[in-house]
Amino acid sequence: MPRNTSINSVLIIGSGPIVIGQACEFDYSGSQAALSLKDEGIEVSIINSNPATIMTDKVIADHVYLLPLTCESIEQILQEQHIDAVLPTMGGQTALNLCIEASERGIWEKYNVKVIGVDVAAIEKTENREEFRQLMVDIGVGVATSKIANSFLEGKEAAQEIGFPLVIRPSYTLGGTGGGFVHKKEDFEAALSRGLQASPTHEVLVEQAVLGWKEFELELLRDSNDNVIIICTIENFDPMGIHTGDSITVAPGMTLSDRCYQEMRNQAIKMMRAIGNFAGGCNVQFSVNPENEDIIAIEINPRVSRSSALASKATGYPIAKIAAKLAIGYNLDEIENQITKTTSAYFEPTLDYVIVKVPRWNFAKFKGANRELGLQMKSVGEVMAIGRTFIEALQKACQSLETGRHGLGADGKQLRNLEEIMHSLEHPSSDRLFHIKDAFELGVPLESIRKATHIDKWFLLQIQELVHLEAELRRYQLNNIPKDFLLTLKQKGYSDTQIAWLLSNVTEDDVYNRRKELGIRRAYKMVDTCAAEFQAQTPYYYSTFEEENESAVSDKKKIIVLGSGPNRIGQGIEFDYSCVHGLLAAKEAGYESIMINCNPETVSTDFNMADKLYFEPVYWEHVREIIELEKPEGVIVQLGGQTALKMAEQLESNGIKIIGTSFQDMDLAEDRGRFSDLLKSLDIPYPRYGVAESAEEALKVAKEVGYPVLVRPSYVLGGERMSIVINDEELERAVVKLLRNLPGNRVLIDHFLDRAEEAESDSICDSEDVHIIGMMEHIEPAGIHSGDSSAVLPPFSLSETVQRQMEEYTVKLAKALNVKGLLNIQFAIKDEKVYVIEANPRASRTVPFIAKAYDVPYINIATKIMLGVNKLKDFNIERKLTGYAIKVPVFSFDKFPDVDKQLGPEMKSTGEAIRFIKDLDDPFFREMYAKKSMYLSK
Repeated sequence: MPRNTSINSVLIIGSGPIVIGQACEFDYSGSQAALSLKDEGIEVSIINSNPATIMTDKVIADHVYLLPLTCESIEQILQEQHIDAVLPTMGGQTALNLCIEASERGIWEKYNVKVIGVDVAAIEKTENREEFRQLMVDIGVGVATSKIANSFLEGKEAAQEIGFPLVIRPSYTLGGTGGGFVHKKEDFEAALSRGLQASPTHEVLVEQAVLGWKEFELELLRDSNDNVIIICTIENFDPMGIHTGDSITVAPGMTLSDRCYQEMRNQAIKMMRAIGNFAGGCNVQFSVNPENEDIIAIEINPRVSRSSALASKATGYPIAKIAAKLAIGYNLDEIENQITKTTSAYFEPTLDYVIVKVPRWNFAKFKGANRELGLQMKSVGEVMAIGRTFIEALQKACQSLETGRHGLGADGKQLRNLEEIMHSLEHPSSDRLFHIKDAFELGVPLESIRKATHIDKWFLLQIQELVHLEAELRRYQLNNIPKDFLLTLKQKGYSDTQIAWLLSNVTEDDVYNRRKELGIRRAYKMVDTCAAEFQAQTPYYYSTFEEENESAVSDKKKIIVLGSGPNRIGQGIEFDYSCVHGLLAAKEAGYESIMINCNPETVSTDFNMADKLYFEPVYWEHVREIIELEKPEGVIVQLGGQTALKMAEQLESNGIKIIGTSFQDMDLAEDRGRFSDLLKSLDIPYPRYGVAESAEEALKVAKEVGYPVLVRPSYVLGGERMSIVINDEELERAVVKLLRNLPGNRVLIDHFLDRAEEAESDSICDSEDVHIIGMMEHIEPAGIHSGDSSAVLPPFSLSETVQRQMEEYTVKLAKALNVKGLLNIQFAIKDEKVYVIEANPRASRTVPFIAKAYDVPYINIATKIMLGVNKLKDFNIERKLTGYAIKVPVFSFDKFPDVDKQLGPEMKSTGEAIRFIKDLDDPFFREMYAKKSMYLSK
């Protein structure tokens, strides 16, 4: 059936601020869907309150409404715009819940808006746990024994009937909120109470726990002709009991028998057809008994899921893009395959490589958090790696995580305490993967590890093989390793750093040079969706060690943009927004734009954003070889947060040009001593400070600068490991802890300006002129990290004198640091005097917010200035803001009920919303201002 011509304007509902359990994978889906509909000439409107994402940018949609996700906002849009249809399947649970509420209130009917991409009745069937269970029974699909409970008494009766261990699953929640396992009777009442409260309908499913069973997910698409295809089968490395968002996952499924796989496919298709007659995407989760391959259905989501972003990147099949086209009437055989351009979308991708996703946790930000993984999701981001084999992809994923690991172990960070290791295997947390390898190294038998973890034997054998390879490697020295053996190590994903560590007396560069001498180099393979059966037209690559290199290098001028890696607190989707704009600006300036990134949730790793995408770790060895192959004009490090900046020194020392501000000037801003000397020479006030390399030195410095003091390591993002201390005892404790965790680092000790106000400026400099793109005043006092502060644009209470000082210092610093591109400066204001706390010559967390509030493409402008193709005077910059815009941080404390919710110099927020107000009498602003000091802590 061709396109439904009655649909000419569509509203897409976004997912709001990033929280644990609902992150930027939905912004990716929403962005894809919007671009897909625009291709069809449809006018696209988006409602989303998240300013940090590319989804709420004018390059994505015709109309962007940065409004709270409420029925009132929906009604406001429908009064202003003629909307034919609403697509609610791209914005996670938030969008679906809002769609249902608007439906119940009769809003869609009142404005004659059609709901597309899903059937509201289908949502009800899948979210209502009892209806879902009954439907599965009716169609002959196995489910775990369970009972529904709407009260405490019903819950206790259900538990008595089913027996322990059991699972509590609240209805209508995302990311496993309120859910959990109960192993013994004594813990049941508290868990039941938590689940009933978490569910918006105060309903839970009390279910038999199939702990230790295997878990699989299938991503499906269906058109209005009832054609259904399976896009991807994802196997969880971790068994049942860990939320899929916290599980290591692998595609395609590695340990499935063909019989079991076919049965699972048939059941998934039957389930999708049974829940309603709609065209779009669907995610089905199954559990498989490892003893006899019995299958039970866990759940079905009639929408684009968290995993569909991963599945899209894993297969090269853009699920959200195709789902949007199906929602407006097309059938699968009428849509072209986006990768080959010669076949239709009515095909199932075939992978000739292996994908591994590893989650990224941030437990250090949640002191006192229970780190054990379970049904409630706790990870803040994820990485994806592509390799020819599972083990190659797994090691590449470990290199992508940015947790200081260089692969799966073999890097000097192993755990040696057998008791701790075995406890970790039985009580999974973020390090369990590494502890499996540690257990093998200590000689723990495979069967003991399998019993402790319930992880399939096939995966464990792959990890055990690494231990044998490492024992073999230790017999050699670098100059006598056989070429074949060194090639095997590289094919198993070992980094040069790991090999150097195992050999013990050589450096990473020595290993790199030796393998180049032996002709062992990376080859780049294309992700083509069809195992090379058809020619791919889309330049999307991963690396491996084989003969044939499929990445043809053009003779165009090239620019590489380094991405920001996995999302984590302190470095989120706002840096991906900057990277996407950097790529688009480089293209507009006539360069071939090349992206290197490993985050599957984001728009920067979409295969059609850059001219060429390398889905690779943002890790020196990988970046270095891509640069050697592509020979770009230079590399942009300003847009990818700390991930990209950390590579600046290596780029500089290897003679690779950094586009924009030079490494020396960026380093000057990071080095507190040299930076303070610069401020002194410019006659700019700054808090008294000192640098210490031991606790004794720290006490001396504190005496000189005066308490309270701010203690931090140098070179950090997101306020990592910062604290405010008020006496010698606290200072000693903080410094010893810092030096233990970061040996060799110097500790900075600044006088903390108590009760000061905080503000910041973002600016663009072209080495001649400086344009201040925005000045923001924080509502909370100094001492709360700027990422956790509510900030108002423009300033709402700072005097003319203070604002003039901020402007003057911004211009002075931009010129003194020879900034070419972006600069963010943090200020503290006390008694009308402005102090500079820090300066960051890079894209900051706030630039996307300011760009949205003023409706000016600031990153595009800054990139063209970095590239030297434009000067500031070439742009006519007009701000379009009446009143004020407030950046409102959002926290995910509900995932960590035991955690201290106080705020301080270390960032804890996971996302942000934007709120526009006409004036300072606005009740929302007044309430925020009244609470400004409430959460300030150490």
